[in-house]
Amino acid sequence: MLTIEELNKIYNSKKDLVAMRHHSSEVPKNCEYKRQVLICGGTGCNSSGSKKVMEALYEEVEKNGLENEVKIVRTGCFGLCSLGPIMIVYPEGSFYARVTPDEIPRIVKEHLKEGNVVKEMLYEDTVKEDGTVISLDETAFYKKQLRIALRNCGVIDPEDIEEYIATGGYQALAKVLTSMSQQDVIDELLKSGLRGRGGGGFPTGRKWSFAMAQENDQKYVCCNADEGDPGAFMDRSILEGDPHTVLEAMTIAGYTIGANQGYIYVRAEYPVAVERLKIAIAQAKEYGTLGDNILGTGFKFDIELRLGAGAFVCGEETALMTSIEGNRGEPRPRPPFPAVKGLFGKPTILNNVETYANICQIILNGSEWFANMGTETSKGTKVFALGGKITNVGLVEVPMGTTLREIVEEIGGGVPNGKKFKAAQTGGPSGGCIPACHIDVPIDFEHLSALGSMMGSGGLIVMDEDNCMVDIAKFFLEFTVDESCGKCTPCRIGTKRLYEFIEKITKGEATLEDIETIKELCEHMKSTSLCALGQTASNPVVSTMRYFEDEYVAHVKDKTCPSGVCKDLLTYSVIADKCKGCTLCKRNCPVDAISGEVKTPHVIDRHKCIKCGLCMKNCKFGAIEIK
Repeated sequence: MLTIEELNKIYNSKKDLVAMRHHSSEVPKNCEYKRQVLICGGTGCNSSGSKKVMEALYEEVEKNGLENEVKIVRTGCFGLCSLGPIMIVYPEGSFYARVTPDEIPRIVKEHLKEGNVVKEMLYEDTVKEDGTVISLDETAFYKKQLRIALRNCGVIDPEDIEEYIATGGYQALAKVLTSMSQQDVIDELLKSGLRGRGGGGFPTGRKWSFAMAQENDQKYVCCNADEGDPGAFMDRSILEGDPHTVLEAMTIAGYTIGANQGYIYVRAEYPVAVERLKIAIAQAKEYGTLGDNILGTGFKFDIELRLGAGAFVCGEETALMTSIEGNRGEPRPRPPFPAVKGLFGKPTILNNVETYANICQIILNGSEWFANMGTETSKGTKVFALGGKITNVGLVEVPMGTTLREIVEEIGGGVPNGKKFKAAQTGGPSGGCIPACHIDVPIDFEHLSALGSMMGSGGLIVMDEDNCMVDIAKFFLEFTVDESCGKCTPCRIGTKRLYEFIEKITKGEATLEDIETIKELCEHMKSTSLCALGQTASNPVVSTMRYFEDEYVAHVKDKTCPSGVCKDLLTYSVIADKCKGCTLCKRNCPVDAISGEVKTPHVIDRHKCIKCGLCMKNCKFGAIEIK
């Protein structure tokens, strides 16, 4: 069981080891290794084969007798998920992308043994035209980022508590337990301006102060790690890369509100995150940063995991608590709010993973440091999972107020294949679309809300000119129909009816009167649903109708899909003067809808055609058109 003095000893003995993991031309004096190789062990890179890369690396390092010179570290996500598996060699900071096991022998021999960087295997943005290798911080993807919540992801081994301690881990907890009162912590959070990163943006300090003020024999601290938005993986990446930062922050929360028990509600579909949380909790108890006598101060706090089955509604705080209690995950009417009557009927605070990931840095660096980042009303940074039609798919963290253009065009590398940016969906199924005309909007709580969208937990899906916005609305509605818990009628029935109307539009069966009915239904759902799932389920429809109403009208009035996405409104036909009669389209048609002889123009039977697009895909002469 560590005392604070022993915690500091670990920090002093290990800090140079971790300090080396930054672009530097020198190895720190107290570091025993000449080089360190960091390999991403996050879910994305694991799926790309990083485990096999690591196995090959261990084998080659041993074969070349470098075990005492090279340290191999499995980390969490580096951010550039589209380039996995990723491997970085320090102190040079050489960023190897899309590494395969077959490339490892050469990298070990030439770089780790002989000291020559294998430039042709590096991430291309780190190599200038003259061959000069630059640091990651100078690349377009990283130079505008500011990593606070993600500070340790891609830097430390998440399964080694001492590596976390080497970054200053558990120093914030030691500071709180020895020199700060409960009100001192609340004051720091309030002055910092930290707002919840789970979607609502409620001031964290105010939430904690409400719970602290309650008189009760038992209080609870909860962490929402459910993260159900399609395309969102921010919280998962933090848990996979830096689980102790959440444990430390929850323990600080426990001290602040007077609680001795915490729960992390994490979806079972996150096996890597769950495993690393289990390891982190066990290590924290072993080292005395969790348990009965934390850091020898007498404070008691424990944390348990609760696995969710992947219900989107359990991202709502009262439904989450109901699920932890062992009941069906359904929301409760509010008030009373959880700070007064939450888990098991006791005062409870609940924050999401990213919110907790900021707490320790605010305690260590001060509220003024945090408040100096971001905008007047939206302080600090925000993590986004950048996906969709974007070159650099991955995880980014930027100061609040960074524009959408900077995220999409600079950090994200723009829309690929020469296509034009059309819109970005923020906030998942509860959010809305931001059209290209607003690409210069600063990303913060107020500006997104004014555009009819929301920050949400941080999913940011980019769409190009080939996306049909009616189809996008239909996609998110289909998700919310499936995920509605069914407890209240406006959500249970409303989402289904709304989906049916949108489906009618995509099939060309709707009328202009239906569009007005849709708008009315959206208002009723927003004002009468029990929880935020139903209240915001219509947002994708409302925002796409607001900015792309012409597409809705085209579907309804002209019976056409301008983007060529909605199959029921498409007609495939052969352009006779372009068709060479090669028969490729005919041979690849799965339903024999194409007829014609060799070297004569072919014909598509529209009644048989299932609009699969294989004819167009296989035609080498551009003789298939869609109308």
